[in-house]
Amino acid sequence: MKKKKVIFLFLVLGLIASFTLIYDAFFPTESFSNLRLGDKLVVWVITLILLILYINTDSNPQLVPSVLSIEKDTGRERDKSDISFKDVAGLEEIKEELQETIDFINNSTKYRKMGAKIPKGILFYGPPGTGKTLLAKAVAGETNSTFLYASGAEFVEKYVGVGAKRVRTLFERAKKEAPSIIFIDEIDAIGAKRNLESNKEKDQTLNQLLVEMDGFNTNETVIVIGATNRIDLLDEALLRPGRFDRHIYVGNPNVKAREQILEVHTRNKPLDKSIDIKAIAKKTIGLSGAQLANIANEAAIIAVRKNKNQISIKEFDAAIERVLAGLELKNPTVLKKEKETVAVHEAGHALVSKILGTDIVQKISIVPRGQALGYVLKFPDEERYLLTKSELNNKITCLLAGRAAEELVFKEITTGAKDDLNKATDIAREMVCSYGMSDLGTMALDEVFIKYNSDIIRREIKKITDARYDEAKKIIEENKYLLLHIANTLLEKETIDSDELDKIFKIYEKPLPCANEIN
Repeated sequence: MKKKKVIFLFLVLGLIASFTLIYDAFFPTESFSNLRLGDKLVVWVITLILLILYINTDSNPQLVPSVLSIEKDTGRERDKSDISFKDVAGLEEIKEELQETIDFINNSTKYRKMGAKIPKGILFYGPPGTGKTLLAKAVAGETNSTFLYASGAEFVEKYVGVGAKRVRTLFERAKKEAPSIIFIDEIDAIGAKRNLESNKEKDQTLNQLLVEMDGFNTNETVIVIGATNRIDLLDEALLRPGRFDRHIYVGNPNVKAREQILEVHTRNKPLDKSIDIKAIAKKTIGLSGAQLANIANEAAIIAVRKNKNQISIKEFDAAIERVLAGLELKNPTVLKKEKETVAVHEAGHALVSKILGTDIVQKISIVPRGQALGYVLKFPDEERYLLTKSELNNKITCLLAGRAAEELVFKEITTGAKDDLNKATDIAREMVCSYGMSDLGTMALDEVFIKYNSDIIRREIKKITDARYDEAKKIIEENKYLLLHIANTLLEKETIDSDELDKIFKIYEKPLPCANEIN
């Protein structure tokens, strides 16, 4: 408003000057006899410019929040994806499943002749970092479709109607740019189940999304791809056929898929000839595609840091430790007593894991990384999808072995077992509540039962963990000299690899003199 007042003031002065000069042109006076025609033209042009500025200046004050104003189409989301299925490794079954959708977009006529309708929505769900976004971009790249990206959080606003308007705008763009693919990441932000406690704005946004997905013009090739880590949170109306017709689980890769993913992320990196990608894939069981990409990148960074021309297996091992265990502390201030406690603690984990055969111990270290003063890197000897009750019990025993070792050697326990206790309790809780592996019987417990019978469940969990803790103490008591040998070696060398651990175990296959105990 202030700007417009200033322009108006100068415009009034310009109009007065302009009309005066026009009057002088018809009725000349001595006052303006010295002015040339060029000077008069300058005054008239400036007045005209001020008039245009005044007309174009918005005189209406903005009485509504800026988020409710018409959003301009910046074209940021409308991009052609340059990613194809060649860039997606380790998801062969899912790529085959998506080929039909891609063929429908590229050759829709033959499907329409048979009366087939294109799937309106595809929902990718699974753990984070498994390639859900990459798959959506690859589908857009394979079909040369317009790729419209949106995050679920972008539709969440405190002003009623804003989210619904943004949904309408997004789908209007998609129809104009057809064939197009709308990718909504973290769709659970707007697609969560509706209930009495949910807010009105969120419900309106979800309702608009449901209407848009169900009300497509079938002649327009528009596909919605959603991605979420929590499919259990989504509203049933969103999951039904006609909206998200296909639900595809994208899980962590198996050993063959990990090998393919590592090959993709190392193809532009100078690798040492001795590197075996298959061996690295076996060491990274349970890791996602994003973590594998991070390991390959960290290995390259470590090689540069060491002024190497090629990446060796040492860099990859260091990268795996960096990703799984955290950043190594170069100058830790750990007391000698604490270092001894950590050595015994980690030796307890390694000893029981080795004896029970739950996992292959790759490395034991008492070098602090992240918030941990020590760690044991271990991985299963093969891919497992089903675990028996005894195997779950053994996992709990291994987790509690560190605390048991501390108690047997030092007659005292410390706070170092916090993470182990959390993990052991989680496994025991799943055994009781989900797997029917407790005295409560063969039933899965729902949230209502858990809420009102927490004491019963707590007693069952404690029964399992106490029994496993006693088992861990028994194993360590029977192999105390072996435990102390491992702990002493750790104090001396700080790290022990799998080969050296095997050598220590071979020593105790036959009765030998006792190792020096830690004081």
